[in-house]
Amino acid sequence: MKHQASLALFLFAVFTFAHDTYGQPLKVTLLGTGAPPPVMHRFGPSILVEAGAQKFLFDAGRGATQRLLQLRIPLREVHALFLTHLHSDHVVGIPDLWLIGWSNGLRALPLRVWGPRGTKEMMWHLDKAFDFDIRIRLYDTRPPAQGVVILAHDIEEGVVYEKTGVKITAFEVDHHPVKPAFGYRVDYAGRSVVLSGDTRVSENLIRHSQGVDVLIHEVASADALRRLGNAPERVKAIVDHHVTPEQAGDIFTRVKPKLAVYSHIVEIRREEKRQDGPGPQNEDARPDRARKPAGSPRARLRDLSKRLWNGRGSNHLGIMAPPFPPSRPRLSSPEPSAWRSRGAFPVGEGSR
Repeated sequence: MKHQASLALFLFAVFTFAHDTYGQPLKVTLLGTGAPPPVMHRFGPSILVEAGAQKFLFDAGRGATQRLLQLRIPLREVHALFLTHLHSDHVVGIPDLWLIGWSNGLRALPLRVWGPRGTKEMMWHLDKAFDFDIRIRLYDTRPPAQGVVILAHDIEEGVVYEKTGVKITAFEVDHHPVKPAFGYRVDYAGRSVVLSGDTRVSENLIRHSQGVDVLIHEVASADALRRLGNAPERVKAIVDHHVTPEQAGDIFTRVKPKLAVYSHIVEIRREEKRQDGPGPQNEDARPDRARKPAGSPRARLRDLSKRLWNGRGSNHLGIMAPPFPPSRPRLSSPEPSAWRSRGAFPVGEGSR
């Protein structure tokens, strides 16, 4: 087996495992290795696994869609998402992946989502939240109707996907008080990778990681949290939900993977560094752009908004939405002929 690892400038790592029999690699890309703080050098938790021509995304933290675009991966080719748990930093990128992958990427297949109990309900609420946007795009630019459909699965421990040589197994981990929380193992062409998700030391993870080629494990440093100014009780509460670097080292020693990788990293940085020179990367951070004189276009726009809004739920101009259809297609199964009325939610049967 050949191991190739590279760290790009925008901080994602790529691991490729060649296999002569199948001729196509198992490729793992860390799209985001960060924690909840919104920093620019580490995006939210998200891992892309490519098994031959198939693409599987594990978690969709902040910036996952941007990372896919940086890799020049067509968003329409990503239609399988597996969630480790439902903490916001692991799911906040879902609307971007789902809607932009459909309306801009022209995904023509439903987005399938596997996750712990509560995944169906969360996706149902997302579907309702973006109903206006979806209907108006179907009326206006008319992207493929099937591509906006979500097929959500609440899963339990076991094999949750097995198709064309790829087997994905979910196993419970210990992210107390979050329960259930899952890690995943992907097996393809004689190669394997385990993704821990968020967890404390988990004997179940160690059991499911035996003989694995790559183990990607989360880590949190109490020292880093203290130096960031967190109160001792908060440091303890956070570390109690995660694995320290020392504990992760013990896990790697017991599992003996061919390659061990840290992820979900809390770093010692109080704030992002700002650059004084010109360039797109510092535009959002320049305080001089946030303070405009009263006569500026931005100030005039705010004033116009105040004058237009009458405080009674409408505006003085009587602006109405275009006459797009009051209902839209929703699929209850992957077949294109399956339709549901407005308000229904497409939930796929089974988890494989």
